[in-house]
Amino acid sequence: MKKPTLLSLRLSEKKLEIAKKTVSSPNHGYLSKMRRLVMPVLPKLPAPFATFLLRIPLAALFLQQGFDKLPFDAETAAGYGLSLLVWFFVVAGEIGAGLGLLTAGAAGIIFRGKIITEAADILTRFSGITMTCIMTGVIWLSEPDSLLDVLLYDYVHVSLYAGGLYFALRGNAKF
Repeated sequence: MKKPTLLSLRLSEKKLEIAKKTVSSPNHGYLSKMRRLVMPVLPKLPAPFATFLLRIPLAALFLQQGFDKLPFDAETAAGYGLSLLVWFFVVAGEIGAGLGLLTAGAAGIIFRGKIITEAADILTRFSGITMTCIMTGVIWLSEPDSLLDVLLYDYVHVSLYAGGLYFALRGNAKF
């Protein structure tokens, strides 16, 4: 086996440095070329706008479910095993959480005053808590055999639960 000489070691170090510069350069590789092509088309949105795009489908689903239950009556409530009072709070909670999520998101984007942004943050958190409570009740009323059944087969309600939990914990995003 041939021993490396000092000259060969210096050459290999230079090759290593050149390779490091090439790999770390922003013009290297397929991903950087794709990034240069895509980034002018997809600008990075500020956090309030990006989270507002999450609010729209979540609020639309809750509003749809709430308005589908109107007019609420005792027969429908009894069909789910609920009293009329609980059924009223479910309907009001679904509609209120959807409207609250949209209103608080819009207020957080439009207004910059401390009081209004704090009120919008509280409304977002309250709407998220309401969504998680409603989804907990829906999952509980379905009487699943195990938590695994809920995670595998009730993904719509778990997704709505996760969306509500996100806004309950996160509140309004700041600029």
